[in-house]
Amino acid sequence: MSEKTSTHPGAAGRAVTAGRPTALRNVVLVGHSGSGKTTLVEALALASGAVNRAGRVEDGGCLSDYDEIEHRQQRSVQLSLVPVDWGGIKINILDTPGYADFVGELRAGLRAADAALFVVSAADGVAGATRMVWDECAAVGMPRALVVTHLEASRADFDEMTELCRATFGGEDPDAVVPLYLPLYGTPGADGHAPVHGLIGLLSQRVFDYSSGERTEREPTAEELPLIEEARGRLIEAIIAESEDESLMDRYLGGEDIDIKTLVGDLETAVARGTFHPVLAAAPAAEGSKQGLGTVELLELITGGFPTPAEREAPAVTTPEGKPRPVLACDPDGPLAAEVVKTSSDPYVGRISLVRVFSGTLRPDETVHVSGHGLADRGHEDHDVDERVGALSAPFGKQQRPLPQAIAGDLACVAKLTRAETGDTLSAKDEPLLMEPWSMPDPLLPVAIQAHSKADEDKLSQGLARLVAEDPTMRLEHNQDTHQVVLWCLGEAHVDVALERLRTRYGVQVDTVPHKVPLRETFGESAAGRGRHVKQSGGHGQFAICEIEIEPLPGGSGIEFVDKVVGGAVPRQFIPSVEKGVRAQAGRGVAAGHPLVDIRVTLLDGKAHSVDSSDAAFQTAGALALREAAADARIDLLEPFCEVSVMVPDEYVGPVMSDLSGRRGRVVGTEQSGAGRTVVRAEVPEIEIGRYAVDLRSLSHGTGRFSRVHLRHEPMPPQIAAKLRETAEDGG
Repeated sequence: MSEKTSTHPGAAGRAVTAGRPTALRNVVLVGHSGSGKTTLVEALALASGAVNRAGRVEDGGCLSDYDEIEHRQQRSVQLSLVPVDWGGIKINILDTPGYADFVGELRAGLRAADAALFVVSAADGVAGATRMVWDECAAVGMPRALVVTHLEASRADFDEMTELCRATFGGEDPDAVVPLYLPLYGTPGADGHAPVHGLIGLLSQRVFDYSSGERTEREPTAEELPLIEEARGRLIEAIIAESEDESLMDRYLGGEDIDIKTLVGDLETAVARGTFHPVLAAAPAAEGSKQGLGTVELLELITGGFPTPAEREAPAVTTPEGKPRPVLACDPDGPLAAEVVKTSSDPYVGRISLVRVFSGTLRPDETVHVSGHGLADRGHEDHDVDERVGALSAPFGKQQRPLPQAIAGDLACVAKLTRAETGDTLSAKDEPLLMEPWSMPDPLLPVAIQAHSKADEDKLSQGLARLVAEDPTMRLEHNQDTHQVVLWCLGEAHVDVALERLRTRYGVQVDTVPHKVPLRETFGESAAGRGRHVKQSGGHGQFAICEIEIEPLPGGSGIEFVDKVVGGAVPRQFIPSVEKGVRAQAGRGVAAGHPLVDIRVTLLDGKAHSVDSSDAAFQTAGALALREAAADARIDLLEPFCEVSVMVPDEYVGPVMSDLSGRRGRVVGTEQSGAGRTVVRAEVPEIEIGRYAVDLRSLSHGTGRFSRVHLRHEPMPPQIAAKLRETAEDGG
């Protein structure tokens, strides 16, 4: 990395193909919605020469956020890849959505990248969800840097923002979060706010002035020198400390003037180790300018300070059968191991898979083995098949630019992989591998849907299958109890995008309907019933009479059937028929149409006819007897309870516990989960947490997470059961 003015020849929109892993950088942009990630991507592409004007490619199309849904919603909803070239190094920039509903796209970006650039807005501060992602990156040692945007805002202050970043991200070592450059302010305007028009390099002690629309370099003035001295000292001490260069620290403390080349080398080491986090500033280019504030500095940090793919350890691999394999090296000549990090559909090309190659070289038209991926519970089947790779390309806006190959460390789009889904591994067909999957959040917001018309019904199944194949954070459920088709999503925005994609991309219009929770019924008291099924209409008739007794059982007991018939009142061959009829009626319910559980049914007596009795007749009699017993007994509704585990920062524990209590929940305990975070465990009726994914996000300002596990069914309070029955009777 260098602070000198770059002599980079702009890529001019060409797709650059790196020849070796050391000439590659993969960086993911992370930040809350509205922090300026997409604008920054466009500014970096403009500065590198990849586009001819801000946000536009050569054909006039948008560089990013080109999806129709993104245009309509005015926000990023999917992971996008923008490759640019800087000084002969290919940078794969992964732009991620900032909204919490699309955290699956963010996780995919983190998987594909080797370093993260956290984008924070000087106008908005740091969102709690951004801190959570920072902690995730810290847990795996991912190199991180910070870039401050929106410095043009009236209340923006770079120094205050840097201190906030130190407090938020520094943890036990806030000195590891320090600026590499200081902003150079111009003359204050009428509102008193001074615009930032340049940067002061603390290591080089040079000024990079952007006020003319072009980046120029000069010596600092006498007034600017005092600004540099103190900040430069803190920066140098942090670099030396985080790089753990003890000999250099001794030299520095002894008063020796350390040369820039040595300092830059230690900075690169500290950043790559994931222990030093430089702070930079950036702003988009003004109209007619070729370089936005700080874009050159960012590109030089990425190419010089961020690690190459060869410096990052690949995910663990096994055979598809689970046998461990050696750790993969980032070697173009090694065994092929690539991973699908995103799946999308193009109306003309078909399915397109964004792939990160971790080892070997992926080439067009070769046959690969597809393995994956253990998400059968979300509607994704496991794969263990061979497929032929289609064309390889590098995305650039709506364009797909052909690639001759993708080497270890690179990313590429692969066409026509009809079976591969997000998370699947591509490997050599004669040496199949399976990569350890990355963590995906559980979708916990249910939305029940039904086809809008008969024509939509014919296309619904295929449309849903293709939708779920693209998004591993979505789960498709065909509920056998409620007979509903349910999409489980991460939030309301996730739902909106899913339904719009069904309509616009797959031509399926659906309606949302109230989500039903699978309830149960049980007898609240003992009861008896008599089933009489006697019919005669010429020829063989139907004759069956049985008498039963019902007793409630503890929860989870199911249905027991006991035979206490004496004297052959019900012939032995028809006793199973009575049981079959009882169980069939129990499955249909006896009061509100919910399955009947937790009872003992005892067959006491009955009558049969030598000619007219039959299996079907006694099945009907058994069902009638159960219904008669229910008519004179108290029938309780049972609702499912879940064990809910909520992890939130300590300051939200009280509000979360109060909220759970208001949902008829029983808090059963709390425990610490790392510094400043607590897990609250509670047992809550499932009917009360249908929208908890949305409500918890609001309650905890985006910092809370929860999981749920089914526990059991418990009796529903009579007043709530009565309301449900009234709603059912009204057709609601």
